[in-house]
Amino acid sequence: MNILLADLDKLFVQEILDTWSLQEAELISVSKAEDLIPIIESNSINFAFIGVDLLLHNNMDMVSFLKEKQPGIDIIVLCDSKSVPAAESAISRGAHSYLLKPITREVLETTARKLQTQWRHKSTSRLMEDHVLDSLLGDTPEMRKILKTLYKIAPTTSTVLITGESGSGKEFLANIIHRLSKRADDPFVAVNCGAIPENIVESELFGSKKGAYTGSIADKKGLFETAAGGTLFLDEIGELSPATQVKLLRFLQNHEIRRVGETENRYLDVRIIAATNQDLQKAMEKNEFREDLYYRLNTFHIHLPPLRERQIVIPRLIKYFSLKYKDEHGKSIQSIDPAAQMALSIYNYPGNIRELENIVEHAIVLSENGIIRLEDLPESVRHFSMGPQTFLPRSKETTEESLTNSYSDDTIIPLNEMERQHIIRALNLLNGNKTDVATKLGISRATLWRKLKEHKIELNDKEP
Repeated sequence: MNILLADLDKLFVQEILDTWSLQEAELISVSKAEDLIPIIESNSINFAFIGVDLLLHNNMDMVSFLKEKQPGIDIIVLCDSKSVPAAESAISRGAHSYLLKPITREVLETTARKLQTQWRHKSTSRLMEDHVLDSLLGDTPEMRKILKTLYKIAPTTSTVLITGESGSGKEFLANIIHRLSKRADDPFVAVNCGAIPENIVESELFGSKKGAYTGSIADKKGLFETAAGGTLFLDEIGELSPATQVKLLRFLQNHEIRRVGETENRYLDVRIIAATNQDLQKAMEKNEFREDLYYRLNTFHIHLPPLRERQIVIPRLIKYFSLKYKDEHGKSIQSIDPAAQMALSIYNYPGNIRELENIVEHAIVLSENGIIRLEDLPESVRHFSMGPQTFLPRSKETTEESLTNSYSDDTIIPLNEMERQHIIRALNLLNGNKTDVATKLGISRATLWRKLKEHKIELNDKEP
């Protein structure tokens, strides 16, 4: 891990060098302007503390130069109170943050430790995302088509609209698009538009000028500026007010924003990815969503099917989430017992991938000896797996009625009964189509008929 300290104050640089105690990070120092570029070109640098006076060395934008030569680098600007505007300008061009002088060695080391932690988490997350991408999407014709589209659009700057049920993985997909783009080393900023109070949504997104409203005691950078050079993910885009929709449309047209209370526009290079679980077509018909904004956002449209339509990925996602929470909870999952596996495989996950993640974390916390058992799963999952006793033509009323029947929590279900319930669940999912059920179960149609008779499952439908 290499850290660059570049500042024209030679005494300051030497003092930091003499007292530096962060053993896991090597400090590379520069106190002469002419040495800066050779040092950058000849070393691998993870983080840089750079004096504001060096930001425009020989009329060169050092922030851009650093990010070009050292992809993924985090840049912290060192400045005094008079040079804060220059530091903020550097942040708008991709610097991470700034520190106000006088600065002690302890402050630099604390900042470096925080950056190291973020870097490690980012590296781990990227490895895990790479590992789980195919698992998230699933090996179906529809999902392979989505993946093919994703690889094509990621390197572009086009806006993308992702639709799908809540928890289906829209933010994950947006993050993957960012990861595969040329902006991967710049910020990915996610914001839930529905979670920001309407009275402050514009200042949160676009920033505000000091004194623009009551309580505004300083200039504030908005999320658009935070995402400068990178990607801004606007989740629940349908929740934006008409006034904010107009501002967003203006940005998509000319890439300019205006902070609340200011009169001048600011140009920003930010890619927009939007997502919603709403039907924007219906929202447009009700004049709740602007038609021109919809078509600006909808350059590329990706619809994520719910998890219940790609159940093939469930085992791999369970493994992924088990690895994700291994360190957090200090538990390594070695196996899942058959009853728990069955319950997890047939549950319909109304909350989609987000719900599955919560279920796995719940089970890990309660697990013992590295094994997830049926009793470690949430009550709703256990009861769902125990519920259906007869097959009925699939409908909301009949499904909900069947789920009201359940065994007590301490019941041990015979394997024969679990097979019976699994067949009933498959019939419900596939609307009684026995050919499809046999195919999904990996058995012949004749074997399915035999098992229906064996388990005394009576069909109410007339399908052959």
